[in-house]
Amino acid sequence: MKTSLLKGIIYGQRQIIREAKIIPREYSFDPNFNYVLVGLRRAGKSTLLYKVAQDLVKNGIDWDQIIYVNFEDERLLDFTVNDFNDIVLTANEITPKKHYYFFDEIQNIDGWEYFARRMADEKQYVYITGSNAKMLSGDIQTHLGGRYMIKHIAPFNFREYLTAKNIRHDEEALYTTALNGQIRGAMNAYLKDGGLPETINAIEKRDYLNNIYNNVLLRDVVYKNGVRSPEVLRNLIKKLSESVMQDVTYNRLAKLLTQIGHRENEKKVSPETIIDYLDYAKEAYLIFDVENYVARFAERKASPKYYFTDNGILNLFLFDKNATLLENVVAIVLHNKYKDDVYFLKSAKTKIDIDFYLPEHSKAIQVTWELSETDKKREIGNLVKLHQTNPEIKDLIIVTAEDEDEIQVGDCEIQVIPVYKFLLKN
Repeated sequence: MKTSLLKGIIYGQRQIIREAKIIPREYSFDPNFNYVLVGLRRAGKSTLLYKVAQDLVKNGIDWDQIIYVNFEDERLLDFTVNDFNDIVLTANEITPKKHYYFFDEIQNIDGWEYFARRMADEKQYVYITGSNAKMLSGDIQTHLGGRYMIKHIAPFNFREYLTAKNIRHDEEALYTTALNGQIRGAMNAYLKDGGLPETINAIEKRDYLNNIYNNVLLRDVVYKNGVRSPEVLRNLIKKLSESVMQDVTYNRLAKLLTQIGHRENEKKVSPETIIDYLDYAKEAYLIFDVENYVARFAERKASPKYYFTDNGILNLFLFDKNATLLENVVAIVLHNKYKDDVYFLKSAKTKIDIDFYLPEHSKAIQVTWELSETDKKREIGNLVKLHQTNPEIKDLIIVTAEDEDEIQVGDCEIQVIPVYKFLLKN
């Protein structure tokens, strides 16, 4: 590949990085390690790389040492694994000094992991981003050989969202009427619009989110996996949005989609197709699942709950379902913080039903929009029964839209926390 073309791409990207205004985020990077950043498209991975590059320059690195290549640049459509070395040659033409390489959406290039390993072996500084979990498959991890740190980048959490909107959220703000009102107002917007960074300044937020959703679905799911039935996939995602808060089975989803009806030669949708499509959507970081802690292994895998990685995308499919958005936003913060340590608990034997169960952290969480008398009996009753069965589970919480309280039942203490405080705390 011509070095003149690569220089044009590197210099052009450098100007973008120079002018980028960065909103602080809660991620840090050790300068002694190489990194692979993965996560949902438009969650802010590239901007984090811009911040790393800007900080390097602030600390004395020359701009000529910053070699940033975005592999979604249309000028690189014919780029192959054999062209990677031309980037190194071009970098050395620009400057003989030590280089800092940034490769954005590198998963577009088959075989990228071989080049990434070589660069690490040569003690180069390398940062990589990608929007599909397939780039971290077992084979690729083997090729990388532990030479890269993996960071999962999520959309803005609520603290980052408030920072982006210039809303104070320290302890004093929580107890100041005007500032507390601003935080609550932002919470209502965050619940519906989600945390994708560019959503904040989008005038037509729904149009923007719909565009991102279609982009993820078509580019990161349909195209990358050769999905034969995009219509089935779209209907599956819609059904999942209607099933948030409920455990689902692949057989049930297959029957529902078969009943909807598709093209003549696809009248029957198989559970195997459902499993494949859900895996593709997870790999694109569109959704994630939570398993039932008390179920047998096979049942855990066959009947999880599914949640959306961003509330704004979920809200595209909903109409006036605040309770669904509330539980989904709690699922997001728990998943981002605790990963696979988050379960739900639904036992036919004990009749205990817990929305989120974290046994490794002695925590159980119920989510309800408001704590009416009916809800209070159900939510408190389940937490009390759980505590009586497992006294080591001491951190018992009910997350609501606005209600706040402390409830004592025997030796069982339950905190009722409004969602904005819960998100700020976590």
